[in-house]
Amino acid sequence: MTSPEFSRLVDAAADRYRPAGRFAHGFARGKLGGDPAFEHILEGGLLTGASRILDLGCGQGLLAALLAEAARAADAGRWPPSWPAPPRAQVTGIELMPRDVERAQQALGSEANIEQGDIVTTRFEPADAVVILDVLHYIDYDAQADVLRRVRAALPASGRLLLRVGDAGAGLGFRVSQAVDRIVTFSRGHRLSRLYCRPLGEWADAVRRAGFEVRTRPMSRGTPFANVLLIADSGSPT
Repeated sequence: MTSPEFSRLVDAAADRYRPAGRFAHGFARGKLGGDPAFEHILEGGLLTGASRILDLGCGQGLLAALLAEAARAADAGRWPPSWPAPPRAQVTGIELMPRDVERAQQALGSEANIEQGDIVTTRFEPADAVVILDVLHYIDYDAQADVLRRVRAALPASGRLLLRVGDAGAGLGFRVSQAVDRIVTFSRGHRLSRLYCRPLGEWADAVRRAGFEVRTRPMSRGTPFANVLLIADSGSPT
């Protein structure tokens, strides 16, 4: 169940998108409030301590907006005492769609660095943590492996990757995920093409091959989907 404190963060983060139009504001409110990954990242302290965060396929910059409002809430004494401190991070987002980049830049201004680019070819700057939510299945398997390898190279020995994926072995939940994914993709102006999905075990193996230690958490609370968050910590470089 979403906490009142998080609901206030969602309201504040979504309000940043009002100047970008009704769609941008409505999408921000619905996604931040309805997707359990965002609250889990904050409540679990999964990015606490990171000073440089790289968000790959960042869309209209929702994570950066949420983190900015989280820092403001903590400064104002409105942070849940049982939650770890929010990260005080410089967020860099890379997004393919120019329209989403414009919305992110309008909402965030100088509070985050949002760049237009393709994660398959764009150089990754050094970061303490990398976040990839519901993105990697849009690129082919060889490109997935290369992105994961370059993510590992961008992280220090104590770095972290948060990767949210759909579990292709999860039956009906995965099929529902795919159907909704295609609808949302089309509504945001993306070209509909083949998706490169995997069962959870294969996703975890791919991340391990890139040099990470991996643990998984279900991340579909309150939804009919089959999403899983992979929390991948980097050990010694391979």
